[in-house]
Formats: sequence, C-alpha cells, structure tokens
Amino acid sequence: MRDVDTTVTADDGLPLAGTLTLPAGAGPHPAVLLLHGSGRLDRDAGTRRLRTGAGPALAEALARQGIASLRYDRRGVGATPGDWLATGFADNRRDAAAAVRALAARPDVRADAVGVVGHSEGALHAMALGAHADVAAVVLLAGFARLGEDALRWQAGMIVRDLPAFVRPALRAFARRQLTRIKTTDATRVAGFPVNARWMRELLAHDPRPDLADIRVPVLAITGGKDVQVDAADLAEIRRLVPGEAEVHRIPDLTHLLRRDAGRASVRSYRRQLRRPVDADLLAQVSGWLANRLE
Repeated sequence: MRDVDTTVTADDGLPLAGTLTLPAGAGPHPAVLLLHGSGRLDRDAGTRRLRTGAGPALAEALARQGIASLRYDRRGVGATPGDWLATGFADNRRDAAAAVRALAARPDVRADAVGVVGHSEGALHAMALGAHADVAAVVLLAGFARLGEDALRWQAGMIVRDLPAFVRPALRAFARRQLTRIKTTDATRVAGFPVNARWMRELLAHDPRPDLADIRVPVLAITGGKDVQVDAADLAEIRRLVPGEAEVHRIPDLTHLLRRDAGRASVRSYRRQLRRPVDADLLAQVSGWLANRLE
C-alpha cells in the first residue's frame, strides 16, 4: 500500500488537495471515493479538535482488498484553498461529483469498478452519485432518508435529552431562534462561534429520497444502534426506496463515530470513543462487500 498526494479540479477550477491510496500490485485497480461527514473536515475526516481517523482506516482496509481510494480536504481546510464558511451543501455535492469523475479517469483505476463510501453528510452525496455513470456501488454509513430539517430536529432531540431537565426548555427556545436566523442569512454566529448558515440552510431543505429512488447500482447501508445523530430507523426507508439491490444493517453498539460503545448513547462519550480505533468488523464488512461488487 502507498499514499500518493493528488489534486482534483473542482467545476469552478478550485484544486481539491487529496490522497490517493494504492494497493500493492500492478494496476489498474478498482477504486473508491471516500466522502466524510459535515464540518470543516480534512481528508482524514478530522478537525483540529476531533481526529476521527476514519479516512486512513477505510483506505487501509480497502487496500488490503486490492481497492484504491481517494479522499480530499474540504474547501478552506488543510491544503485545499477557499473559504469553508462560504461553502454550501450544494458546493460539497458538486465537488464530490468532480472527484468521482477524476477518479474514474485515472489510468491506474478501472473505470468500470469505481465505488463511493459516504459517511453522514458524505452519505447524502453518495446517494446522488449512485445514479452517476461512473459509479458501480455505493456504501452509506449513517445516512438519513428524510427531509434535512426533520433529521436535524431528531438529532437535536437526542442531544438535548442528555442535559438537565431544567435547561431543556431554554435551550429549545434558543435553538428555534437560531434556526430562524440561519434560514434568512448567509453568515451568522451562534454562541459567539461562526456558523456556515448557507450550508445549514441548504441541508435543511435537502430531501435525499429522490436520490435514493434514482440509484441504479448495489447499495450497502449501515447505521449504528447507538447513533445519536442519525436515526437507524431510516434504514427501512433506504431499503424501500432503492429500486435495486439494497443491503441494510443496524449494528447495535455502533456509534456515529464508527466505534462500538456498550454505554449509553451520547455525544458526551465522543472523546472517549476516539481513543479507540474505527471498528474493525465494520471496516471488514464494508471493504469485503465492495470487493465482491467491484471485482
């Protein structure tokens, strides 16, 4: 296995800096585009404060199966220029489409064997790429199948339940006020921190269900039973909407961070979870499934 620095040119000409991980042996290889969750994430699915390590873990697991992979820094993050606070959800979607086209066009990649693995927000973009001519298989990790605003309201409810009862009404009122501001402005601050209101507004209005109904390739969808950011019940809707092969799994102790946790499901445990590696069984399941579909 070896990592190669590479650049993907976005539709507007912006260079998206990334890493192509190549397996041992001569190519061309089947390949997978890795799309991470929301926020100011680098190619490894990390921020300065939370290093999830999901990108390298997935790339290594895929390489062991003989599959190359591409991952890149978001706009305004790492080695990619631009302004993350001015980047919308639709911009991320266009960048993902440009990346899958660039991956399929590489001479060391089999153009007929390109897949996409999306986690959280990345899963939403992977759903759209499922109808792309260059994509042969799609993996959805913690992807929701409802209107974006409904998904975020469910997530907020799961997070608020861990707070003391006496602060919940005030927090809900505060959240409603901020949601109204976000829906009407392109830039704002919440509790003193800058927020990408354009991205949030576009996500709130996004409905992934038409994309799911347009997928024409095999789909593997996995959500953890301990996920407090995406409702695992949406797996049934994914299976219902995808017209072809759709394999879904609800893994009981898996969290949104792709680790297993036997304790109570809560964002308060995130830092503790990150002291452990990405779940090995999940990595084996995803890479094995892709090896079968892309070979």
